[in-house]
Amino acid sequence: MALKTTTAQVAIGQVKTYDRDAIERQLQNVINELGGLGDVVKPGDSVAIKTNLTGGIKGGRLPTVGPSESFVTHPEVVRALVKQVQGAGAKEIYIVEAVYEWESYRQWGYEDIASDLGVPLLDLNDAKPYQDFVEAPVGADSFVYPSFIFNKILTQVDVFMSVSKMKNHYYAGVTHTMKNLYGLVPCRFYRLNSADTYRTGFHGTEAQTQNRLPRIIVDLNRARPIHFSLIDGIKTTQGGEGPWISTIKPIEPGVLIAGKNCVATDAVATAVMGHDPTGNYPDSPYLRCDNHLNLAAVRGLGTNRLEKIQVLGVSIDRVKMQFSPAG
Repeated sequence: MALKTTTAQVAIGQVKTYDRDAIERQLQNVINELGGLGDVVKPGDSVAIKTNLTGGIKGGRLPTVGPSESFVTHPEVVRALVKQVQGAGAKEIYIVEAVYEWESYRQWGYEDIASDLGVPLLDLNDAKPYQDFVEAPVGADSFVYPSFIFNKILTQVDVFMSVSKMKNHYYAGVTHTMKNLYGLVPCRFYRLNSADTYRTGFHGTEAQTQNRLPRIIVDLNRARPIHFSLIDGIKTTQGGEGPWISTIKPIEPGVLIAGKNCVATDAVATAVMGHDPTGNYPDSPYLRCDNHLNLAAVRGLGTNRLEKIQVLGVSIDRVKMQFSPAG
């Protein structure tokens, strides 16, 4: 009998609350399951950690639960990861996001953790601390963009990590650590007109979105590869990515999911949500766009086939919770 071919490892841990000690213990457990961070972070390395603060404070909130317990990455998850990265010997650590407004860093607890841990916050919409932005190439056979405009920090750090919320997305179907990279580019360079408040240039026209949006996700992940993925699925939402989606509802899967390959990690998170990570448009949850996980696998970024992923810690079946797609 042929042996199962394992191309990636993803770890799942269970934690029900955002209690600091509980999150730190569970994150330590999943990192231990993955063999530690020693092959990702070397002593003296610089590390950028991309969080997900989609929508900003002007994007609204759910009536019964706060943003960090519904649609944005909880600061305690990022705090726990920073401590792990510090423990691995990193010299410089940056928390980064192209925030809609700086106040979201303040109101959602990120200024507090940055101050406590001695790490800077950067707004990727701004070139600071550099004089200007840089162009980062995608490489051969890009889908849409041959390069992207980035804050230079993204090309200077030794290690890049993505920490996302586990959610459905109106267009992409699901949004995890790969889709989180939409928030890398300065918004003003990717709008169809100057009055737009989000990256309308990424979406294109309505007729273009199905093809364009998922392929840009893959292009971004090639221009700035992810070395470590962490997904906050402790308390989140189903039915959409933010309060501007009418079908959004709170849901509490109680999981942290981590891996060293973003495609495999996002595939496991998709399966935990009760969705098929190899499905495609127009099947649920990919109701409006092609599945970017399939496209990423074709481009060689990793596998989204569960039979080729070794799941460590808790099994998918034990924590699976059916999410409703964005209506």
